[in-house]
Amino acid sequence: MESVALVAPVTALEFVGDVLLAGTGPEVAAFRLNGGGPAAAAGRRIVLREASVQGLRAEPGPGPVVRVAAFGGRWLAVLAVRGGEGRLAAGGGAREVGARVWEARWAAGGRLALALGGGSVGLYEWRGGGRWLRRVSCGGAGALRCAVLAGTGWGRLALAAGTAMGAVVVWRAAEAAAPRRRLLGHRGAVLALCYSAPRGLLASASEDRSVRLWAVGELGGGDGDGSCLLVCYGHGARVAAVRLRGPCPVSAGEDGACLEWDGGGGVRRARRGHRGALRALALRPAGGHLATGGDDGGVRLWQPRRAAPGAAAAAAALGAPGRPRAVLLAGPRRVLALGEAGGLAAYEAAAGRWVPVLPPPAAGGSRGMLAAAPLPGGAEALCALGGGDGRLLLFALGHPGAATELRLFEGAVRGLSWAPHPGLPPSTAALLVSGPDGEMLWLDVTHRPGQAPQVRLMGRYLLPPCKQRWHTCAAFLPQEGLLVCGDRRGSLLLFPCSSSPGQAAESTGITNGGTDSVGEDSSSELEPSCLLHKEALPLEAPVSVLFGLHGKTGVTSVACHKGYIYSTGRDGVYRQLRLQGQQLEVLQKHRPCKGLQWIEELRFTSSGDLLVLGFHADNFVVWSSRTGGNLHCVPCGGGHRSWSYWSSPSAEAFAFIKSRDVMLYHREAEPCEQQVLLASLHGREIACVRRLGAVEVPGHATLNVFVTGSEDTTACVLALDERSRAAVPLARLSDHISSVRALALAGPAGPGDDGFGDKGLSALLFSAGGRAQIGCYQLLCTGDPASESAVACQVIHVASHRLDEHWERKKNRHKLVKMDPETR
Repeated sequence: MESVALVAPVTALEFVGDVLLAGTGPEVAAFRLNGGGPAAAAGRRIVLREASVQGLRAEPGPGPVVRVAAFGGRWLAVLAVRGGEGRLAAGGGAREVGARVWEARWAAGGRLALALGGGSVGLYEWRGGGRWLRRVSCGGAGALRCAVLAGTGWGRLALAAGTAMGAVVVWRAAEAAAPRRRLLGHRGAVLALCYSAPRGLLASASEDRSVRLWAVGELGGGDGDGSCLLVCYGHGARVAAVRLRGPCPVSAGEDGACLEWDGGGGVRRARRGHRGALRALALRPAGGHLATGGDDGGVRLWQPRRAAPGAAAAAAALGAPGRPRAVLLAGPRRVLALGEAGGLAAYEAAAGRWVPVLPPPAAGGSRGMLAAAPLPGGAEALCALGGGDGRLLLFALGHPGAATELRLFEGAVRGLSWAPHPGLPPSTAALLVSGPDGEMLWLDVTHRPGQAPQVRLMGRYLLPPCKQRWHTCAAFLPQEGLLVCGDRRGSLLLFPCSSSPGQAAESTGITNGGTDSVGEDSSSELEPSCLLHKEALPLEAPVSVLFGLHGKTGVTSVACHKGYIYSTGRDGVYRQLRLQGQQLEVLQKHRPCKGLQWIEELRFTSSGDLLVLGFHADNFVVWSSRTGGNLHCVPCGGGHRSWSYWSSPSAEAFAFIKSRDVMLYHREAEPCEQQVLLASLHGREIACVRRLGAVEVPGHATLNVFVTGSEDTTACVLALDERSRAAVPLARLSDHISSVRALALAGPAGPGDDGFGDKGLSALLFSAGGRAQIGCYQLLCTGDPASESAVACQVIHVASHRLDEHWERKKNRHKLVKMDPETR
């Protein structure tokens, strides 16, 4: 029986010239680095059939072919790596050496020096049948957990070993006596060591969550005092790997973080993105690249970068004229601030000062809401100001004097947002305005250079009754002539918008050039008012309502992408929906990452990445679904304040109000720091697996589709390629609140089955586990040659149930004993 594809934790990493080697289970995978471009997979090879690869050590020195020692458990093997191609070849078969191998080092004559369990050091001739040339044991070392070797000849060979009692012991192999030195300080087992011979520094990592730096001089010699130079605390779990970059350590921990330390013991840079504990770490001397791997089966390559991605970034205080009430970004360096008195000012970064745009309104008026829509080219924007007296002011930012003022409601304007409309010309934008009693108006606003904007009333809609009755976001669907919007109650609403622009203009009497036109230059002192015309249009009721879909905290955004509808909310989840007839149907609920309590918006990039904008505690974050980490993290105090985010291919900016001041965070766009070489699957143990079937895609090898359930509360649909032997996740199910313990498939169908056709694979998936929870999903997998995995997977949530759902509604439940069986 031969392994076709393997998913296992990554336990070893090593750079060999322009090739990165990763040990995953008994296999070694190679990735070819292409300068500044993306790395490419170069192949895989099974090395140790009896154990997992725990370490990879390359022979020093350049050459077209480099030998690499791979070891794990009691086994040792040698690989040959072609530096330019990254191709792997057998250098020597796997051999059992009789004791656990903790460390290997290439010695003179192409032999291997090995550090073994029990405190033994040996010189091993791996060629031929394999034999020991020398082997000695050091008494008093204790139970080892890691080791590092220094020196090339047997006379200079020295060993530093980390013990289970927290000590680091150092001795010379030739002396075979008690340890020369004991470095004490750790309060837990020492799990990793790294030695820098030119600097005489030894770094140690421990299960006490600390990293220490020692001055040892020549390892095994007497020129170093063995003093502790640095103690670094910052990991949230055991530290599994450590390396030295110059005089400073770099560590990887079981908390999933890779931390780079400075000379004072502080964290210079934190890198996160893995879904589970980190087990392996490698540094590339040339170019400053760094590689991490861990329990999630993923490998990440980190590029050198000027600024720390995802780290807390400082925002500059701009000051503000008066007391700002709302802020809005009209560009990366242009901030609009609306004062409490109703005046509007703009901060111009080129001049470094605030410039008045609009004075406060006359006595009796008020302005409390601000919204802007960029026009093509990015140099101009349409602005809308809503007030507490039902008035709406519309103007182009470049010509605030040419404005159109409308009286829309008898009460205050409660909701104001621009909605994307694919059917409108570039100079026209759709504006939705909510007023008292749940009334919402659709206005088309047309920009005319140098003149006041032209406004046409297109529709009137009635929101369902609730306490906070106004809309928060909206988008026009590209098909069916429908409008989807979210309200403050957390509901999603679908409205018809079948009226054509001509019909709407004719029915309201608002036409271009007519006596009742809105926005025409005129000497008339009469104020244009939509109150005179909106009664001509009927109030449309929603044709589909998903009440309270995002809870009582409200819907924050809706968007359309590739035929699906996406909604976000302050409940920390986003949902994927589709349109069935004229009804909204929820397909799936996604929780992007732990701790993201408030999701504000989704951004779909041209590269296929999904960016999630939201708030993690009191930080604004931009989270990438591809890398699983934060691209930006700005401390702002939380999302309850007024804020605005703006991004472009060249720069990104975030403005917010804090302590009555306007703050601006700005950063020039940079290439993504991390590259995913092997995708992360699960952060904890895989508890169950089921095979859905195989999908044939032209130009690709057979792709087998599996579903896995894990202790990390997720289930993953993944495709295993028989040619590349790699697994690619297609979809993740994150509805479970505890571990997924059991999976079952019902009704698998394939091409030719009745009612299915030739679409691919389809089945009902049942998942069950902790907290007595069971879920049902419909899976549809089809070939998609354009995607990275060559397979597209659609997941539809059918139903879910918990046996203890009634428990949350019980009174005095803290006094009762809860029966909480796990479904197996």
